[in-house]
Amino acid sequence: MWLRIQRILSNKTVMLRLAFTLIILLVVRIASHITVPLFNTDAIKQVMESSGSFIAILNNFSGQALERFSIVALGISPYITASIAIQMLQMVVPSFKEWSEQGETGKQKINRITRYSSIALAFIQAFALILGMSVNGSILVSSLEASAVTQYRYFFYIYMALVMTGGSAMMIWLADQITKRGVGNGTSILITAGIVTSLPSMWTTLWTKYIVNGAGGWDIVIFIFILTLYFGILLGVVYMHIATRKIPIQYANRQGKADSHIPMKINSASVIPVIFAQTILSIPLTIIGFSSTDTTSGIGGWINSIFNYQQPIGFIFYVILIIIFSFFYSFLTINPEKIADNLTKSNAYVPGVRPGIETKDFIAKLLFKITVIGTVYLVVLAILPILTSIVFGFTAAEASAITLGGTSLLIIVGVAIETTQQVETDASQTEYSGIFK
Repeated sequence: MWLRIQRILSNKTVMLRLAFTLIILLVVRIASHITVPLFNTDAIKQVMESSGSFIAILNNFSGQALERFSIVALGISPYITASIAIQMLQMVVPSFKEWSEQGETGKQKINRITRYSSIALAFIQAFALILGMSVNGSILVSSLEASAVTQYRYFFYIYMALVMTGGSAMMIWLADQITKRGVGNGTSILITAGIVTSLPSMWTTLWTKYIVNGAGGWDIVIFIFILTLYFGILLGVVYMHIATRKIPIQYANRQGKADSHIPMKINSASVIPVIFAQTILSIPLTIIGFSSTDTTSGIGGWINSIFNYQQPIGFIFYVILIIIFSFFYSFLTINPEKIADNLTKSNAYVPGVRPGIETKDFIAKLLFKITVIGTVYLVVLAILPILTSIVFGFTAAEASAITLGGTSLLIIVGVAIETTQQVETDASQTEYSGIFK
């Protein structure tokens, strides 16, 4: 371990890339404290308390920039949504599918469309968020509210939405700079950095609840148990992230023992199914929160019982959505037919399985079995925050700060492992200066 750290510290190129990444993260943190001009920051507090977890997800991914309503409040989330949408459209839109098979040229076209779509989506999200908050009262600063004419109010809303769109565009550009000149994937790094900023709030909330305000004795035991549980979940997530099922392959033109294989991750869908499920469930709750509808009776109570995953029906619906999206996204990202065709073209085969249709069926059945395990793991990880908040009796404010499991931990572990592997790979590369030096 110390040799790896020494190798990284002695590599100037890697250290420069790390320094560049840290500078970008510092710029993002500074921007997250710059409030959108003309906006009354008191309005966002009421929305954060009354809206569903969709707003909490955006706030978590933006590093609490949304609760300050900063210029980068939307973070990188519009780009993520656009990327997932474009990836799914490749299955139904012939031109997108054709571009995906054209190599680097097609990839550039898809990336360009993804960026344009993310900018448009950022404006729509920003304007909808501003309109939703304006339902509960004024969102303009008091000095402007006193002098603004009613018919010009929407011009100020459009201006604020454009500012937030510009902030989201800046985040996309900074993510690209990290990918090109820094360490790791820029989008993943920015999301992880936003999530990590919420961890101190979690520890301070636990410390205040069980140590400062606790009665001692059992409260200290519960505090130690929660810490042990958290690190136990962390180790489990790390193990499941690196767990793979290797499919051995043999080349017909090679003799001897087969040393090649196709790795298939146990959780090939990653965190996408949970995010999809939370988003679908939370959007109706967010609309109810914006409209100040009563959630205890009438249509508000009906929607709350179905889409709130802390209610029995909503909890079952939440689990079903995770299962559906997990299988859908796993077979979307891993195409057994394409893998079988590539093996045939490479003059390779799976030992004991005939090339062609039988290979495709073999890979499809194996992927289904692996996805069952990965889906169970995702469901358990997704419902852990809900179960722990009930078992330990967390209040709504405490439950939003204390997350044992969930998507945040999965994202942090995944990005940390991938970034560490990239840094070690870059540090182990030997630089040659030429034969005449």
